[in-house]
Amino acid sequence: MIGSSQGDKFAKFAQGITLDQLIYLANKHLEILSPRYELQRNTESNKLLDIEIIDGFQGDAVRGVNTLSGGESFIVSLSLALGLSSLASQKISIDSLFLDEGFGTLDSDSLELALNALNQLQSSGKMVGVISHVEALKERIPLQIKIEPKGDGTSGLELNTFIFK
Repeated sequence: MIGSSQGDKFAKFAQGITLDQLIYLANKHLEILSPRYELQRNTESNKLLDIEIIDGFQGDAVRGVNTLSGGESFIVSLSLALGLSSLASQKISIDSLFLDEGFGTLDSDSLELALNALNQLQSSGKMVGVISHVEALKERIPLQIKIEPKGDGTSGLELNTFIFK
């Protein structure tokens, strides 16, 4: 029997099942983006809805997500977002993903992995939009919409298309 007079035990149980599914799907993406890391749910009874990181480069040490660097946090967040998209896509079709910044915290190898993952998503029929100021992205994204402030409180739009060989 799962339950309490307030219903919170059942709610946490149900949330835990959903979180387990999300972690499973996020780990599939994380395996591609950064095989060093794996996500798991905290097993302490008072923290059952917390996520931890298993660090393969540190002998599978388990640590809190708050110990990740900016670039590592971006990769884990991207994996969770992609996992959430996969989880939601089981019920409805989600055909677009928009990412706002975060790429500036990545080293060149991590940036390459993230862009390859986004290209795979696009190849599978998803529309991927990226909002960023990172110069390296300009070389990899063939269709760009630039927004330039005009100085009078308005902005202008410029559409650029590039063909890369």
